[in-house]
Amino acid sequence: MDYKKVEDKYKEWANILKALAHPIRLYIVELLSKGEKCVCEIDEQLHIDISTVSRHLATLRRAGIIKDDRRGNQVFYSLQIPCVMNFFKCSDEVVMENLKSRLKVLKK
Repeated sequence: MDYKKVEDKYKEWANILKALAHPIRLYIVELLSKGEKCVCEIDEQLHIDISTVSRHLATLRRAGIIKDDRRGNQVFYSLQIPCVMNFFKCSDEVVMENLKSRLKVLKK
């Protein structure tokens, strides 16, 4: 397979991974996996400046990971595609495997 033929796909994947590559954004995605939340609910969980929360939400929205729904002066967020949580599950498996490998090294 020629990379040039599939380059756009990998660029899109890289954009998604870049959007997820921050602990706060990962936490936001996990929060939203439990259901739709307004900005105020997300802000309550994070204990950081609301403008920072908004920037993280905008990054996730631009990457297509979350969507927003404006209702009056409230904005509600939810996962665009819930299967993003499969990535979290896979990441947990990688973390566990890495820990097992490190433990084997320590036991030697």
